[in-house]
Amino acid sequence: MDELILKIQRAVSQPLPGWDAHKKMINYIRPKATDVEKVDPEARHGAVLALLYPKNNEPHVALMLRNTYKGTHSGQVSFPGGKRELRDKDLIETALREAHEEMNIQPEQVTVMGALSKVYIPPSRFLVSPFIGYSQSRPDFIPDPLEVAEIIEAPLRLILKESSIKEKPIYVQVTNSELDVKYFDILGHTVWGATAMMLKELAEMLNDQNH
Repeated sequence: MDELILKIQRAVSQPLPGWDAHKKMINYIRPKATDVEKVDPEARHGAVLALLYPKNNEPHVALMLRNTYKGTHSGQVSFPGGKRELRDKDLIETALREAHEEMNIQPEQVTVMGALSKVYIPPSRFLVSPFIGYSQSRPDFIPDPLEVAEIIEAPLRLILKESSIKEKPIYVQVTNSELDVKYFDILGHTVWGATAMMLKELAEMLNDQNH
C-alpha cells in the first residue's frame, strides 16, 4: 500500500488525464465538466470518495450498488457520495460524510490525497468532485439499507486491467435510447457512466506511473 500511496500522491500533484480519459468510456454527447458554467450554470454540487484500502494484502477500492428506486441512478454502481449539504464546510467533508452514512466508512480513518477531475452528470444535473483517499486498514463496512443494495470490494488490479473494459447495449437517459456503451466489468457488476469515467482516469494515472 505504501508504494501505491506514493504513486497516487505523485499522480494527483501533476496534470490529470481528465477529459482525455473520461471520453474513452462514453460514445454519446456529454458535456465536459469545464463547460458546465455555460451548459448548466445552476448545476448542483456533489462529491464522492474513491477509497483505497488493503484486503488480503491487496489494494481494493470501495464501490456500492445502489438500491432500485424511482430515480436517475437506481440500480447503478457508484462510489459513495452525494449532494453537498449546507452544513458541509467543503466538498471533501461532503464526500467523507456520505461515505460514512452510506457505507460506515469512518472519516478519521481516511487520509484524503487529492482530487480526480470533476464529472458532470446530465440526468441529475450534478457536478461531481471525486476525492481519492486511503485507509491503512479495511473499514468495517455497513451498508445503509435505504440506499445501498450491496458493497462491492473491487480489487484495484481489475480496474487497472484493460481487459476489464467491455461494451454492451445500455439504456442512456440523455439519448432516451440503448447504445453500445463501454463499462468496467467488476466482479460481474456493470460499472458505467460517471463512475466508469472516474475509474478510467484513476487507471490511467496509475498505469502512467508504472512506466
